[in-house]
Amino acid sequence: MLSLCGVDCCSGCDKAKDCGGCAETDGHPFGGRCIAAECVKKGGVEELQNLKKVLIEEFNSLGIKDLHISELNLLNGFFVNMEYQLANGQSVKLLEDNQVYLGNQVEIPGSDRCYGMAADERYLLVCEYGCNGEDSEIVVYKRR
Repeated sequence: MLSLCGVDCCSGCDKAKDCGGCAETDGHPFGGRCIAAECVKKGGVEELQNLKKVLIEEFNSLGIKDLHISELNLLNGFFVNMEYQLANGQSVKLLEDNQVYLGNQVEIPGSDRCYGMAADERYLLVCEYGCNGEDSEIVVYKRR
């Protein structure tokens, strides 16, 4: 099944039955919101492509060693919403489980860790983590 933005999100998703479907929910899968659907409703596929281009430039301009991307993918919040330990010992999650973000993952050369990126219209998040998201650390979390 195709979504509002034209991406086939359902065929590879094991949570498709819980989602409700993009077109069926008018771009509010899992009861949340999808950045791609919102862009397409606002200005068509061109709006989504422009946002992706701008976000890629923003991520690449952060100056983080070994972080360079050329593509962003749709990522379910429940899949990328990791828990981070703050300096005061408190644990926080920075994303919403029921939202769909644009993001990517980059392996850090010479390391068993990765950078994970997620963004929406308001925030950029870059984190670093080990296998299966273990020992996640916030690298950058900023308002756009």
